[in-house]
Amino acid sequence: MSRTISFVNQKGGVGKSTSVINVGAFLAVHGKSVLVVDLDPQANTTSGMGVDPYQIEWNLYHVLTNGLLPEEAIRKTGVAGLDLLPSSTNLAGAGIELVTQPNREFRLREALSRVSTNYDYVLIDSPPSLGLLTINGLVASDYVVIPVQCEYYALEGIGHLLKTIELIRDNLGHNVSVLGAVLTMYDKRNRLNRDVVKEMSRNFPGRVFNSIIPRCVSLAEAPSFGKTILQYDLYSKGGKAYRQLAEEILGLENVGAVETPVVSEVAVQEESQEENINNENIDNLEPENEVVATEASNDFVQTEIVTTLVAEDSNSQLSI
Repeated sequence: MSRTISFVNQKGGVGKSTSVINVGAFLAVHGKSVLVVDLDPQANTTSGMGVDPYQIEWNLYHVLTNGLLPEEAIRKTGVAGLDLLPSSTNLAGAGIELVTQPNREFRLREALSRVSTNYDYVLIDSPPSLGLLTINGLVASDYVVIPVQCEYYALEGIGHLLKTIELIRDNLGHNVSVLGAVLTMYDKRNRLNRDVVKEMSRNFPGRVFNSIIPRCVSLAEAPSFGKTILQYDLYSKGGKAYRQLAEEILGLENVGAVETPVVSEVAVQEESQEENINNENIDNLEPENEVVATEASNDFVQTEIVTTLVAEDSNSQLSI
């Protein structure tokens, strides 16, 4: 059964696009067919997956406003099993054009219903707002993942997002569930970052993924080359963290019948140990030897990680 997951946070710069791209890539490596939907007019996900938004004829804008069949706009990417429904800057006008249209909140869901059965996962990158495009993404989704940057202001908007999800349940009759929050741009040397991790654990118990995405140069560089972290620097800290996050999401496949799926709990440590919460997750991401896969072909990279997974399976060391 296909699962549609929106990555949503009305605050920009929290790692939504990076998370969608790289979770999608690692899900594909695990044998899942994945469609990434770029619902953000900035088109960062589109360019980050190696597609120039200015050089494509059809994109999500035409699907939502002109009735273009989504399969006509979907493109293959450099990762086998990972497809893209691209965006462009003209998608910014769709929010205005759809205002007077009937069933305006359901346009994306209706479009994706034509193709979602072809995929195991549909991942939606939402714009940094709670406007009509984001609402379309939420209505089209089964679950929501909330990327949260490890900074103080990043926490403030979560309440508004959760309220919007409640309004969608109450007024549009669509029961979208929060799969969990994923902490991004973490630096264990920064006390504020550690405090944010503790606050998230206290305020959203059982709703925080164990995987924490660190600040990582490779994660910042990969989009400029139009590559996923899988292709660009597989063994970096960021690559290992996103692999772990993808495996956590895969581990929740059997939770679909629960109204609000329970995510692996992040335990709240005793006061004397609080500063070390989740630091082990980051420490364990340090590779013994950094291996950069920038020059490797896609076939080599995917063969390499599959080989790694098999080898680790045999040694019971799948966790990063």
